[in-house]
This record gives sequence, structure tokens and C-alpha cells, in this order.
Amino acid sequence: MAPTWIERIRSARDTVTCYKNPIHPLKTKAMAVNAHSEIDVCICTFQRPSLAQTLGSIAQQRLGPNVSLRVIIADNDDTPSAKALADDMCQALGLNHLYVHAPARNISIARNACLDASTAPLIAFIDDDEEASPNWLSHLLSALETEQLDAVFGPVRAIYLPDAAPWVSKADLHSTQPAFRSSGEIDTGYTCNVIFRREAVKSARFDPDLGRSGGEDTVFFATLAHQGARLGFSATAEVSELVPPHRAELMWLLRRSFRSGQSHGRTLVARSRRRLPQAVIAASKAAYCLLTVCFRSGSAVEWRKAAVRGALHAGVVTRLLGSRDLKLY
Repeated sequence: MAPTWIERIRSARDTVTCYKNPIHPLKTKAMAVNAHSEIDVCICTFQRPSLAQTLGSIAQQRLGPNVSLRVIIADNDDTPSAKALADDMCQALGLNHLYVHAPARNISIARNACLDASTAPLIAFIDDDEEASPNWLSHLLSALETEQLDAVFGPVRAIYLPDAAPWVSKADLHSTQPAFRSSGEIDTGYTCNVIFRREAVKSARFDPDLGRSGGEDTVFFATLAHQGARLGFSATAEVSELVPPHRAELMWLLRRSFRSGQSHGRTLVARSRRRLPQAVIAASKAAYCLLTVCFRSGSAVEWRKAAVRGALHAGVVTRLLGSRDLKLY
């Protein structure tokens, strides 16, 4: 009998070799946090048994006695399907937690429910299909306080199944880190690995109109940065994410990249009325990527990387020209 997908996941965690994207050289400084820190760790979930592994990794965080945390679980399903799993796991792991039913099928609703339920001065987000490294929170917190930042993002390391196509792991297009400007600054980010200060958020919320297309977190953090929030990165605050078979395909990557481009285009629209010049620039970059696809067709990795990058720029163009956001969920 062929192994089930869950059995393949367990095998992959033990046997697979992972590839990492280059990490920006910003490093966090070692620091003993003197003041008491309270953190609400937020997890939005939708019909994923992997929530159990995520909670297990939260319970194993190496935190000093002056740091306390609570887990907020926002269930985005139509029915409170994750409540039993969340309650049972948190009780078994000794995690202080709050379960919130936040229907339905709109990730912005779940994220906003987390913000509304949170009371701690510090808020962290992690996805329900990720596992945090033992020093994840301590490294995020150290960077936040040492660098005097308002938000800190960490890298997401993709884990690939053994039977994934060779180009998938070599290209490593599923691993995630923020985009850095030439100045080294970060002007947006994501919710799959982040900690931020409540005082920096104020009344800002995730846009429900983007809750089914994605990109709501990109717009959220871009808004905070535009309002003056300082965003940073900790290369050592790592979480890992197993890539399921349906995501280890070029078409899935193209759609995700195109949608990311639309999110970036939305932020450009919000900051400037000069849509046409920006669209021309993005279209030129997309054309360059298309040429790269043609000239690098002999490399299974390079032409696919160029195609995914081109989809990003194409998404920017369509959003600048008024196209609706692509719905992924």
C-alpha cells in the first residue's frame, strides 16, 4: 500500500535536504531582556491538522522567566472545527490559550479577530502549517528590542518531500524572507513569521477585500511602514514549512507570484498617482524575465525562476492598470 500523505510528511521531516535562500546580512545582537515581556502568539487556522505540530513547537520555545506568552487561535472555518484540537493540544502542552471562532473563509477576518482578542503589548504571528525553531520567539524579541524596531520578520525555510521534482528544491522558491531595498530597508512583510508592537498597529486592520485573494499582510505592513513604523529582520528567528505536493508545481508558484505582484501594485497605487510610468517599468521587467526564460531554457531551475519573477511583475502591471486581485482561496 502506498504511504499516505501524512506518512510522507513524517518521513520528509527526517530525511529531506533543504535549500535556503540567501539571507540578508542584518544580524540580531545578543541581548538579555530585562523588562517583563508579554506576547500573544496568533495562529489563524482552517481545517489543518498540522495545527497540532505548530502548537507543539510553540510549547518548546526557549524563553526566560521574564517572558510570558499566550496563544490565540482564530478558526476561519464555517463551523468551529478546530476547537477540540486546539483545546486538547494546548491543555496537554500546558499552553495558555484563547480559541476564537472567526468565520468564514476569509483570512483577513481571522487575522483581525486575533488583533481584537490580543491584549499583550507584543503580538506574533505564525501559520498553522509551520513549526518554529526553539529560539524563534527569543530571537525575534531580541531583534525587536536591540534594534528598537516596531516589527521584526524571520525567514521561512521550505521543506520538500523526497519525491518532489529536483528543480523544486534547487530553485527553493517556497522559502520566504522580506524584500530589501537597495538601502537595506524593509517596507513591507508577512504574517507567517513576525513579531510587532501593539502601539505601532493602533487601529490598523487587515483588509477583508483581500481576505480571499491574499496579500492582505503585505498591504497591512506596507501601511504601517508608510505611517513611520520601523521594520527589521532576524535571520536566526526561523520557522519551517513543509511543501505539500500541490504547491510543488510551477503553476501554483506562478499564481502566487502574480498575486504578490498585484499586492505590490496596490501599495504603489496608494502611494502615487503616477500609474502609467510605474506600469511601463514593471512591464519592462516582465519582458526581461520572458527573454531570460527563452535564453535560459536549457536550465530547468533558471528558466522557472525567471518565469516566476516575471509573473510578479505582470501582477504589478495588471493591478496598476485597474485589474481585480486574483483570488487564491
